[in-house]
Amino acid sequence: MHNFKELKVWQKSVDLAVKIYTSTKSFPSEEKFGLISQMRRAAVSIPSNIAEGCAKTSSKSFSNSLEVSLGESFELETQMIISEKVGILNSENAKDLESDLSEVQRMIMGLKSSLESKS
Repeated sequence: MHNFKELKVWQKSVDLAVKIYTSTKSFPSEEKFGLISQMRRAAVSIPSNIAEGCAKTSSKSFSNSLEVSLGESFELETQMIISEKVGILNSENAKDLESDLSEVQRMIMGLKSSLESKS
């Protein structure tokens, strides 16, 4: 259906995942199986679900994959808030990540709306 590598939303969400990996490197080691694992999994799931959706043969199926991706983005947002509140994600880094995440969320919603208006 689409070449996912050409989608700006996929590119930006991959960049976000890389930033999450970089940011969580400084987290305490006791968070290895907690917030680090959860945040990285959610961040990787966002572009992964977009890519998976591109392989779908119908707009409805692609839209469903985008919905999953959006859900993962809200999970990540929650984990970022918790990380900041417990003091393991500094507020400057949190603001930067939040800005990137908000942009990705808007792009996912826009693509989803575009697909749904065509069907």
